[in-house]
Amino acid sequence: MTPDQAATVRAMVADRAAAGQRLDRWLALVFPELSRSRVKALIEAGQASRDFTVTRDPSEPVRAGATYRLGVPAPAPAAPAGQAIPLTVLYEDAELIVIDKPAGLVVHPAPGNPEGTLVNALIAHCGDSLKGIGGEARPGIVHRLDKDTSGVMVAAKTERAHHALSAAFARRDLERAYLALVWGVPASAEGRIEAPIGRHPVDRKRMAVMPRGKPAATRYRVLRAFGTAAALLECRLETGRTHQIRVHLAHLGHPLVGDPAYLRRLPAAARALDPTRRAELTGFPRQALHATSLGFAHPVTGAALRFESPLPADIAGLIDRLADQPP
Repeated sequence: MTPDQAATVRAMVADRAAAGQRLDRWLALVFPELSRSRVKALIEAGQASRDFTVTRDPSEPVRAGATYRLGVPAPAPAAPAGQAIPLTVLYEDAELIVIDKPAGLVVHPAPGNPEGTLVNALIAHCGDSLKGIGGEARPGIVHRLDKDTSGVMVAAKTERAHHALSAAFARRDLERAYLALVWGVPASAEGRIEAPIGRHPVDRKRMAVMPRGKPAATRYRVLRAFGTAAALLECRLETGRTHQIRVHLAHLGHPLVGDPAYLRRLPAAARALDPTRRAELTGFPRQALHATSLGFAHPVTGAALRFESPLPADIAGLIDRLADQPP
């Protein structure tokens, strides 16, 4: 094999314990900074050799005593351009970055938002410290917050961190808490909402509780009630469906204040407010949802990490004004 001049070549002699294993599986074990899917793609691209003979078969059995080499080209420039967008960084090291996302910031470029996203901001902020995800110098997005949901997010800077964090989110092996300001006060001070979620049959931009949807469960507890008009809830996810908290709370009969998708009419609870407070809540320009804490094990060191974000000024101010309402 003659690797690209910009490639880094990794070499390993297979021992007896490796004999018979799939080549892609074994190489991913000995080079843990690369995911198995990345190793497989490199092999198929002709970047692997056995005793200087190129092999393109990821399933080839490993031969004991053979020297295997794997060329890893330098990450290609990211397709999204980096943009100097201010970020509030809560933590950063060589493997990952944790930020406090403001409301209004889209996470990933899409046809309706090709730029000005969190990914554009991270590419500019991290620069050369992005080691490449799938061969491209971009951050690894392992979870998302809706555009108008604020709070704590983590992104991977290396392939091994991306793989480990994605697995942790898939297993729900982490802690995530949200604060939600809702209309009305739930009858139970705490509870569990278990209702399957699927795509809305008519409005494809919305989700809905559907009998044949994917299983979904959300736990909540009331932190503070404002008469019978509104309440501040803490929500914790047992699953991670699109719009899960928004859909479940609307299903419970307590939609989020300001939710443009799931607040379909003026709630009866609004009658408990004076006209000024009612106008403030009905005119709130985004869903009042904030990712307040995120805890997980560091994907490389295993150290316990936990990050918190206080309520942003817009939701906190709304709560203060609710608390000041005359009885």
